[in-house]
Amino acid sequence: MAASSLLRSLSRLSRRGCGGGAWPTSPFRHRGLLPYSPFSTAAADAVERGFAGLGPTAKGEKARVVVLGTGWAGARLMKDLDTTGYEVVCVSPRNHMVFTPLLASTCVGTLEFRSVAEPLARIQPAVSKSPGSYFLLARCTAVDPDAHTIDCETVTEGEKDALKPWKFKVAYDKLVFACGAEASTFGIRGVTDHAIFLREVHHAQEIRRKLLLNLMLSDVPGISEEEKRRLLHCVVVGGGPTGVEFSGELSDFIIRDVKQRYSHVKDYIHVTLIEANEILSSFDVRLRQYATNQLIKSGVRLVRGIVKDVQSNKLILDNGEEVPYGLLVWSTGVGASSFVKSLPFPKSPGGRIGVDEWLRVPSVRDVFAIGDCSGFLESTGKDVLPALAQVAERQGKYLARLLNHIMKAGGGHANCEINVDLGPAFVYKHLGSMATVGRYKALVDLRQSKESRGISLAGFVSWFIWRSAYLTRVISWRNRLYVAINWLTTLLFGRDISRI
Repeated sequence: MAASSLLRSLSRLSRRGCGGGAWPTSPFRHRGLLPYSPFSTAAADAVERGFAGLGPTAKGEKARVVVLGTGWAGARLMKDLDTTGYEVVCVSPRNHMVFTPLLASTCVGTLEFRSVAEPLARIQPAVSKSPGSYFLLARCTAVDPDAHTIDCETVTEGEKDALKPWKFKVAYDKLVFACGAEASTFGIRGVTDHAIFLREVHHAQEIRRKLLLNLMLSDVPGISEEEKRRLLHCVVVGGGPTGVEFSGELSDFIIRDVKQRYSHVKDYIHVTLIEANEILSSFDVRLRQYATNQLIKSGVRLVRGIVKDVQSNKLILDNGEEVPYGLLVWSTGVGASSFVKSLPFPKSPGGRIGVDEWLRVPSVRDVFAIGDCSGFLESTGKDVLPALAQVAERQGKYLARLLNHIMKAGGGHANCEINVDLGPAFVYKHLGSMATVGRYKALVDLRQSKESRGISLAGFVSWFIWRSAYLTRVISWRNRLYVAINWLTTLLFGRDISRI
């Protein structure tokens, strides 16, 4: 009973108001690394189990912004945050941002993997230089909005003799969810076990290793004709920009490199693109037809159908057709992750974290959400924005400006922004879409919506615009140089087909 009274007292002492608060005195106070303070009775058990964490910021210290994720939204947010007034703590399973529009090019050796990966320390140097800013290789597992803390667990899978995951807590003044989405499988059996997604660098590495392995295995004496055709059949499910661009890159790789360097099997390798409706449905009709004609000309077989089942060496369509494959790439869009669905916040249509016009989570204080994990609540009267890089990047840019404004108005610490004028709400204006279809051809659709009119281009000029636009959008000059050199090397000497 006495212990329970003590815990209640400690809980009251540890709750913070505007201006921050402090955990019990510790020799690590100046470093910000403290044992977890008991915000509740349950937290006392955490202390006994040896939880560690980052404690609340105290008066006179910079406010802490905790960002979950290093995607387009989170990276742009951290890049633009004013670190003279904020400490930045990023919690993510990866320490880099992936330039996803060029990810398909890495699968076939047009670009090297490091060309599309931008280290977080280059995007926001404070995480490696500032005493109170950190990058934490971990996942957020739970949120306590009342205590202004998150529960985290270190990421160690994929390593030999990996350490047991370490659990810890981080206190925040402002919390930003930018944890993205996960690939949609629509509950189809076997997709997760047998298909490869194309969202991360390790996915591209797996695709490249699998593709080159199948090419080499198919050259082994004694292999049957049927097995050779299966090994060299690359199937792409999903006719959106990612699926179309990968199909185009793959067909270009086959035409320009495989037929020269694997002449024994050049007549066996082929690509099939499966889409339930029309490819590139968000593009202008004329551009969709151009893309269809160009892919067919490149040797890509287009199949309209719905996948019902995926097995280790074949998939089954809704009409009963069996499609054997050696490589299966799944690119059917994204949806809310299981972590996002588990959060105790109101959800927008589609299960994303619901936000208001200023990208705040309205049911709690000091919590924001941007990128693919967020969507406008129905009460705002706004449509949920598409899961696009340009949406995420502009939300990150807007929220950084908003948080900087709040900090300068004296509302940077927890529970302090009540009387701050937030300024104009977030407004998204679509700048257009681009996609390459291989063989120095691309599509550029500059319409603001499917119903509006605008400039639509296709062909070599569009391909030049596509490459120029993405080269300028690559974040650092280092990676721009990498990309330019890789493109030049591929043009002069062909793609690298080493299986490393």
